Amino acid sequence: MIRHIVLIKFKPDVSEETIAALFGELRAIEKHVSGIVGIVSGRSESPEKIERGYMHGFVVDFENWEALERYQQHPDHKVLGGRLVENAIGGLDGILVLDIPVSA
Repeated sequence: MIRHIVLIKFKPDVSEETIAALFGELRAIEKHVSGIVGIVSGRSESPEKIERGYMHGFVVDFENWEALERYQQHPDHKVLGGRLVENAIGGLDGILVLDIPVSA
């Protein structure tokens, strides 16, 4: 399994409603891309308070690297990615992405 982790520093004027709508678009992609195991998204509630501005994020688990590739190439993902970049502080600089292989 591949765990796709995305952390985002949204611009201060981006509302929680807008963020929820963006994450809704993400969950809609699940219906169109085979190999997605699950999606979780939201705002950090960490008691440690060391997010360093990355207050929102999501995790998508994929069956394998091929499923991640299908997701990355899907047109809905590309549109959503553009919207995330538009709403992040510094554009792409306000987004972190990690892809980690996970053993079952």
